Amino acid sequence: MNYAMLKNEPSYCAITEHTVAIAFACTYLVHWVMDCTELVRFSRLACTQLICNNQLFNTGGTMSKTNDILLAAKARAEQSSLPYSGALTPDEAYELLQTVPGAKLVDVRSSAEWNFVGTVPGAVNIEWKRFPGMIDNPDFLSQLKQQVSAESLIMFLCRTGGRSDQAARLAAANGFTDCFNVLEGFEGDKDGEQHRGTVSGWKARKLPWIQS
Repeated sequence: MNYAMLKNEPSYCAITEHTVAIAFACTYLVHWVMDCTELVRFSRLACTQLICNNQLFNTGGTMSKTNDILLAAKARAEQSSLPYSGALTPDEAYELLQTVPGAKLVDVRSSAEWNFVGTVPGAVNIEWKRFPGMIDNPDFLSQLKQQVSAESLIMFLCRTGGRSDQAARLAAANGFTDCFNVLEGFEGDKDGEQHRGTVSGWKARKLPWIQS
């Protein structure tokens, strides 16, 4: 029975009219709030899907450079049949750190490498292999979950790209949705004199790093 029909009932009175009017107004308000809540939920899902599909936007329009980087990284992953989101050059990884909200760089080298070779400012440092002895870190996954959100865009970095590949594989297999390996790593390949850090890698490309 709607509001108009109810007014014709014999028992209807002014008090009833006010009570029923308030009841209908409350019902309408509840439905309106539910619709707004659903709209917010849909918007969040839509934004998440856009990010997963590498369609990142800001108020100025499509972030074409960021999008191009993500598409290139994804293409490399497909070419190499990698089980995670993509593979990045150091320059690309640094660009994503600047442009993607919540993006994290996870340095999986050993504590000795952080102390004696250098680190990236703001990176999350979690050993893949523990120093001394370079034995596997059994707590790596739990430490990663404690320090990084599973929904963040995560870029793994090591010395040359090997350990970071393993870390990206493990993370992707355990619920981390956007995992990338940083190719070349922090030090890169050796030069003609068997020195690292001059031919390729994060340091050789003059990206930000510090030494303790």
